Amino acid sequence: MIRDITIGQYFPGNSVIHRLDPRVKIIATLLFIIELFIVDNFLGFAVAGVCLGIVIAVSGVPLGYIVRGLKPIIIILLFTFTLNMFMIDGHILWQWGFLKITTEGLRTAVFMAIRLILLIIGSSMLTLCTRPLSLTDGIERLLSPFKIIGVPAHEIAMMMTIALRFIPTLLEETDKIMKAQQARGADFETGSLIHRAKSLIPILVPLFVSAFRIAQDLAMAMEARCYRGGEQRTRMHEMKLKGRDYVAFLLLALFLAVIIIESILF
Repeated sequence: MIRDITIGQYFPGNSVIHRLDPRVKIIATLLFIIELFIVDNFLGFAVAGVCLGIVIAVSGVPLGYIVRGLKPIIIILLFTFTLNMFMIDGHILWQWGFLKITTEGLRTAVFMAIRLILLIIGSSMLTLCTRPLSLTDGIERLLSPFKIIGVPAHEIAMMMTIALRFIPTLLEETDKIMKAQQARGADFETGSLIHRAKSLIPILVPLFVSAFRIAQDLAMAMEARCYRGGEQRTRMHEMKLKGRDYVAFLLLALFLAVIIIESILF
């Protein structure tokens, strides 16, 4: 389960998606997420799903690798689906005591499940196809206009990227701790859900110790290299929009137009 989490990980490749300017990919991801919450019918979700499928195919990232990242959120999906299905009033399809399934509840539950799946996959594609350093530069450049009102663009970008980069590192540490405790007789697989949740508590202490150790090592490494933030820093590779980036913007505008027209007409 730990190894199935793909958010924050980078999948090496040389596809058109990998070579796009990180600013384009960040903007596209944000707009895609916004559109998912605007869409309220199956046709809109179908359009979003087809567009996301085309991006996955062009990127060259294996579909199985992406779908594997959905396994850790299955419980969240089931909980959200069940909650929406039973808690929304409307035309009753089935009822037993205080439990009831309505047409509106079932529709909302299905839409929410689809929305969460597309949201996770779309967000994962950003980190899977963008190097952490490029992601930092892209976030910083997008936030740079806000420096005039005192927003520390470089520091925010650095913190966000370090947080994303720490996800696979902490997952690897968690896997090591679990294997070490299993070798000493710990059982994380059998028993009730509550029992398995309690058995994970002893993992938290060594995990926090390891996280603080990694953070301290990172801080010392940055200090040893005379890191002083974003002021007067230069870059080895300056970001410049190329032809493929403008084509991506045009395709993104077309996608937005289709979603808006579909929302108005249907």
